Amino acid sequence: RAQDEDYVKRNLRNRMNGSSQVLVLIGEKTKNLFRFVRWEMELALDLGLPIIAANLNGSRQQDASCPPIIRDKCVVHVPFKMKAIKHALANWPSEFHRLSNAQRGDGARSYGESTYRDLGL
Repeated sequence: RAQDEDYVKRNLRNRMNGSSQVLVLIGEKTKNLFRFVRWEMELALDLGLPIIAANLNGSRQQDASCPPIIRDKCVVHVPFKMKAIKHALANWPSEFHRLSNAQRGDGARSYGESTYRDLGL
């Protein structure tokens, strides 16, 4: 049934409705995956869920690999490193929800050098 697009989307929607945040792995080919990945990111944006983009290439900020659907959106970008991901999972949702709609319109987010220094990265 995993090949049945309606079935997959219905189950993903149910899971995302109960989610407090979304973690998306961003690789070289992610921006070209339309069938489910783009749909999931669009749904996360529509639901107002905080999105963490973990860059497989190690980038600490938005780069050319970022899919257009979340490019320049209020998404925090971190490298694909356990400490950085754990930090974002623990902190980004509350940071995101404290932002006004105007502040969310300011685009992509990333953590500064001091955060990475504190994480030992």
